[in-house]
Order: sequence, then structure tokens, then C-alpha cells
Amino acid sequence: MENLITQKILKINSLLVEMYGIPNKAETAPDPLDLLIATILSQNTNDNNSYSAYLNLINRFSNWNELLNVGIGEVKDLIKVAGLTNQKANAIVSFLNFLSTKNGHVSLDFLSNMSNNEIMELLTSQKGIGIKTASCVLLFALERNVCPVDTHVHRLVNRLGIVNTKNPVESFYILNDNFPKINIAHQFHTNLILHGRNICRPKNPFCLNCFYSNLCTYELKNCNLKSNNISNNFLLLDNI
Repeated sequence: MENLITQKILKINSLLVEMYGIPNKAETAPDPLDLLIATILSQNTNDNNSYSAYLNLINRFSNWNELLNVGIGEVKDLIKVAGLTNQKANAIVSFLNFLSTKNGHVSLDFLSNMSNNEIMELLTSQKGIGIKTASCVLLFALERNVCPVDTHVHRLVNRLGIVNTKNPVESFYILNDNFPKINIAHQFHTNLILHGRNICRPKNPFCLNCFYSNLCTYELKNCNLKSNNISNNFLLLDNI
């Protein structure tokens, strides 16, 4: 029998699917290294800006080995639209150098033979790669039933009473330690992000539009009603 957290996840997922449907995903899973670099670019910016930075890189380089043959200044120029330029450029170049030294070439194909825990440990051991980035590789590139936790997901799973935590890392471990065995991580993660962007915003959420408002534990509910349709729905990691 599922525990209470697992039951809540299943209930919330069912309600989210009623509201947003089963979200689209790429027909073919993206390359893990492509996905990891895109996720690094997505940190602390919106998906449109990070996608522009990602396109700048793939339009400039035919493969990631080529990136190691240019100065980091050029990498910074290419990704500046995504912000945090120094931090992100250093993280990308550092990780590619790590792979080149470790394996003689830059690829993450070897991850497919590793467990979730082994992959998390390996990726997060490198500078600039945290729990969220590593878990996005697991979900989107390797299609593991793992739910990444960004600021939206962290906010919502707390407001919806699934967890009671202070930061996304705590939320990630509790959520995934109790996650249902059925493969719903992609739909749950994606629909929570859509709901967080459009309805359950950090401030002034549209509570009258919410599927869960009468059961939500958030204390600062209001009577705002969003009149237009869901519009902020471009999701970077489903477009890599």
C-alpha cells in the first residue's frame, strides 16, 4: 500500500492531467550531454533565453569537442543572453574538460549503464552541476522515473501539502524517495511547472483558477482570477 506522500502525488498528478493533459515530449530522448549543457544554461533565467543561448552554441559548434578548442571568452559571448555568463561558461568548459580527461572524448553515453544514484554522484561531483541539473539528465535524456525539483516544483509541492521543506534539495529527496513506481515523473514535473508559471505564481497566485484551491495549505490565498488561457508553456528541456 502506498504511503501518504505517494498517495498525494498520485492524486495531484491526476488533477494536473485533468487540467493540462499529458504533456508532449520529444519523440526521441535527447543526447545526455546536450541536455546537461542546456540545463546549465537554464539556471536562473527563463526557457526562451536559455534556448537562445543553446542554439548559439550548437549553431557555432558541430560537436562539443570543438568548444574545447576556442577561448572561454567566445563561449561567454555566445551564451550571454542566458545570464550568469562567467558561472555557466566555466561550468560547461570545466565539465567538458573533465569528460575529455576521463574518457578521452566528450560524451555521456556511458551513463546508460549506471544506476540513478551513481549518475547523481558522478554529475554533482563536478563544479556547477547540482541536484536539479543531474536529475534533469535522468528524466529527460535517460527517461528514468525521477522528478527534478526547481523553484516552481518546490513551491507547489509545499503549497499542495506533499512535503514541508525549506529548499528544493530537501524537496527532491523526500519527493523521489516516495515517488510512485509508475512512470509519471515527466507529466508530474512538467504540469507542475506549467501550473506554477501560470496559476500558482510565487506572488499573487490565481487561486480561483486552481484545481486544488479548497485543499491547498498555502495561507496567502487570494481571489485573483486569470481570464486568459495558459500561455507561458515553452519548456526548454522538451525541445533539445
